[in-house]
Amino acid sequence: MAPMTRQYSPGNIPNDQVIAYYARRAQNDVGLVISEGTCVGHEGANGYENVPYFYGEEALAGWGNVIDAVHAANGKMMPQLWHVGAIRDPKNDKTSDSPAYSPSGLIRPGKERGAAMTQQDIDDVINAFANSAAAAQRLGYDGVEIHGAHGYLLDQFFWEGTNQRDDQYGGDLVKRTRFVVEIVTAIREKVGADYPICLRWSQWKQQDYDARLATTPEELDAFLAPLSEAGVDIFHCSTRRFWEPEFDGSSLNLAGWAKKLTGKATMTVGSVGLNSQFIDEEQRDMVDQSGSDTAKLDDLLQRLQDEEFDLVAVGRALLQDPEWVLKVRDGRLDELQDYTKASLMTLV
Repeated sequence: MAPMTRQYSPGNIPNDQVIAYYARRAQNDVGLVISEGTCVGHEGANGYENVPYFYGEEALAGWGNVIDAVHAANGKMMPQLWHVGAIRDPKNDKTSDSPAYSPSGLIRPGKERGAAMTQQDIDDVINAFANSAAAAQRLGYDGVEIHGAHGYLLDQFFWEGTNQRDDQYGGDLVKRTRFVVEIVTAIREKVGADYPICLRWSQWKQQDYDARLATTPEELDAFLAPLSEAGVDIFHCSTRRFWEPEFDGSSLNLAGWAKKLTGKATMTVGSVGLNSQFIDEEQRDMVDQSGSDTAKLDDLLQRLQDEEFDLVAVGRALLQDPEWVLKVRDGRLDELQDYTKASLMTLV
C-alpha cells in the first residue's frame, strides 16, 4: 500500500478509525502497508490539519495500536516519516507558529517562503528523523520509509531549484544529497544494521511536474550511490505512470534503473490499476475519477517476472477498494472498483 496523506487523526493522534483502516488492508492480503506521511518531532514538520505525528507519548501509543492490529492480521508495516519544509503554510496548521523551513528560503525557483535552515536547524531535523525511526523499531514496525519526494523538505535539498546553498549541503547533485545521507546515517546508527530503511524519492515535484534531478543514467548513478552507501535498503521510486521509460534507449522505468545501478531492492509506483494519473496537471489537483485498467497489469506482471523491480506500491486503487489485491490475485477483475475522489473523504 502506497503512502497517502489522510487527515483523520484529530490532535495528530491515530485513533480507532485509523487503526481499522490500516488493519483492513492487511486483512485483505496487502503484504506491506506504508503509512500516510507522519510528522517527525520538529516544529516546522507539519503542514496540514489532522495529520498524525510519529513522536510524543499519545501519538506513539496510537501507532502502537496500529502495528499491533496489522500484525494480528499477518501484515507488515512501515511508517513514512515526513517533514514538509517550505510547503508548510502556517494558516493550514494552527498547532505551531513555526515558519516554513527549507534549504534556501525558497518553495520553488525564484519564489521565497519561510526560513533558510541554519546548521542547528539541520541537526535538529536529522535527530528528529532518527528518533522517530528508533520509536518505530521499538513499537515493532517492520522498517521505516523516509519521505524524500514530491518537493517536501528532503527533496528541497535534492533539487537545485530550491537548494541554492553554498555550504556543505549545496552545490552539485551529489553534494545536495548530503542532508539526506546524514539522516539515513543517523537512523542507521539508531536502528542497527539489519532494520530496513526505505527512501521514497521522485524526479517530479508538486511545484514543477517536469522537474528532473537526473537527466541521464550516469547522473542517476551518481545521485543514488551516496544514499545507497549510507544505508538505504529499498528505493521507492515515485513516478506518475509506472509504465513510462525513464531514459531514451531503454524500457526500464525509474525503479528499474535504480535497481540496475545500485543493486538494491526497488519499489515502483504510479497509477497502478487505473487508467489515469492521480494529478490533473491543468487544474493542479487530484483527478476526480479514474477507471480500472487491467491491460497494464499484464505489463506490470511481466516487469516483475523480469525482475525489473522487486515491489509494487498501489495507491488510489487500494484506497478505493481494500480488497483490490485479492480481486487481482483471484482473477476477479470485473469486480474492481473505479476510483473516485470521494474516497478521500472517508477511511474505508
